[in-house]
Amino acid sequence: MRRAPLLSPSGTPCNPPPWGTLVAVDLFSGRTAWDVPLGSVVSGDFKRLLVRLFRPALLDNGSPNFGGPIATAGGLVFTAASMDNHLRAFDSDTGRELWKYELPAGGQATPMTYRVDGRQYLVIAAGGHGKLGTKLGDYVVAFALP
Repeated sequence: MRRAPLLSPSGTPCNPPPWGTLVAVDLFSGRTAWDVPLGSVVSGDFKRLLVRLFRPALLDNGSPNFGGPIATAGGLVFTAASMDNHLRAFDSDTGRELWKYELPAGGQATPMTYRVDGRQYLVIAAGGHGKLGTKLGDYVVAFALP
C-alpha cells in the first residue's frame, strides 16, 4: 500500500481550496461554530518569495493536515498539523489566530499540555512527515504559558 497526498506539479493539492481547515463545533447545537483555513502549502524562503512576487493567494488557503488540535480550559486551541511547520494558537470562541511559532521541523503531531507547580506547559514533537515533504527532525519543543 502506498499512501501520499495527491499534489499537482506545482505542489498544491488537486482539489479547490481551502486545502485544510480547523473547525469548532458547538456541542449543544451540533452546528459549526467557526471554520478557518489552517496553514499554508508553502513555507520558509519559498513563502517569502511568493509574498514578494506573484502568488500570495496560496498562503491563506490552508494545507493538508496531519495531527490534531488540543483545547485548553483557558480558551486556547493549539495545533501544528499543517505543512508549513508552524505551531499555532487560536481563540476557542472565535477561531482567530492569536500566535504562531515556526518549529525546527514539521509538527504533524498533536500537542500536549501539562501543569507543574501551578505553571502550564505546552509540548510538541516536531519530527516532520516524509510523505508531506515537511522538514524532518527529532525535536521536542516546549513552551511555558503565562
